[in-house]
Amino acid sequence: MKIHWRRNLFISWIGCFFTGASFSLVMPFLPVYIEQLGTAKSQVDLFSGLAISVTAFAAAIVSPLWGNLADRKGRRLMMVRAAAGMTITMGSLAFVPNVYWLLIMRFMTGVLSGYIPNATALIASQAPKEKSGWALGTLATGAVAGNLIGPLIGGMLAQWFGLRNVFIITGIILLICTVLTIFMVKEDFKPIEKADIVSMSELRQRIDHMPILIGLFISSLILQLGATSISPILTLYIRDLNGSSSNTLFISGLIVSVAGVSAIMSSPALGKIGDRIGNHKVLLAGLILSFFCFIPMAFVRTPFQLGVLRFFLGFSTGALMPSINTLISKISPPEGVSRIFSYNQMFNNFGQVIGPMLGSTVAHSMGYPSVFLVTSLCVLGNIILSFFNFRKLLVTKTKI
Repeated sequence: MKIHWRRNLFISWIGCFFTGASFSLVMPFLPVYIEQLGTAKSQVDLFSGLAISVTAFAAAIVSPLWGNLADRKGRRLMMVRAAAGMTITMGSLAFVPNVYWLLIMRFMTGVLSGYIPNATALIASQAPKEKSGWALGTLATGAVAGNLIGPLIGGMLAQWFGLRNVFIITGIILLICTVLTIFMVKEDFKPIEKADIVSMSELRQRIDHMPILIGLFISSLILQLGATSISPILTLYIRDLNGSSSNTLFISGLIVSVAGVSAIMSSPALGKIGDRIGNHKVLLAGLILSFFCFIPMAFVRTPFQLGVLRFFLGFSTGALMPSINTLISKISPPEGVSRIFSYNQMFNNFGQVIGPMLGSTVAHSMGYPSVFLVTSLCVLGNIILSFFNFRKLLVTKTKI
């Protein structure tokens, strides 16, 4: 059977977009919805934080399990499973009677997630090696665009149709993604019996660049940590810079969005550059750029200055995502690519859990500007680790 990987890429992009959007669209009104469920006002902030973090935490725990199943049964089947599961869990949020059921369903959303890593593994296994950077960079823009536009979509839908109906609409959209994946995505995969699958210990022995792979996992964690560490304090920081609260929410929305815009613009092109000169070089350049963007964020005097730095930070994100995914696809043995990507997703999810906790703790003890400085130190550590791992490739000017 001939695999049309470009069509798979297009449908997977749509699925990643709506999956990413479904995770983020509740952000603008989640505290209000929790309050409407009868939660005491003094506990709304606590339950809002739990409702956001519990999804990423659950996804991190189960991701390797789904990766193992994907290597046995196929990536397309896992994409269908994730889309169908999230259709139910996201749609059911419209009918929860209290905040505890909300937390349970948010937890189950994380448990049943996995569309994006399996779509990444599918495209990584099908795209020609010389175009893998471009293909994975293009696919990455789907999730980024979804996360970027999700809060805007959620706010508009809540305004037009009411909070509960937003979840029903989201469930319908995810159902459409499920149907598209079932009928449009193709994979020539022969199921493997559990007894015949290569064990993780054997898989590790077949990986020639194990330290590099571990470094890539850490890079994924730091990427998400940097993206989320400032999320709890960004609006408050902008309010302090702005000196006025009249348009703080609008300015905050623009500044959050601008990094996603530059990431979407640059990701496919930087993936193509990585195919030509080496993805490890693009990854290092992205890390260095992010380091030099985070430091001055602590010393800006106006929201405009912060917005400019966030825009350049987006180019760093656009460099890192396709580079990490492409290097993982080149390092990973074909028989274990889904498991390897699932571990990368686990590090991604833990970054989403650790980031807000780190940002809140640092802001509380040392002030808002210190959050950017601490984040830059994390990035610096990642740069040093990456230079150490890639030193032979840089000296010999070879590519993986």
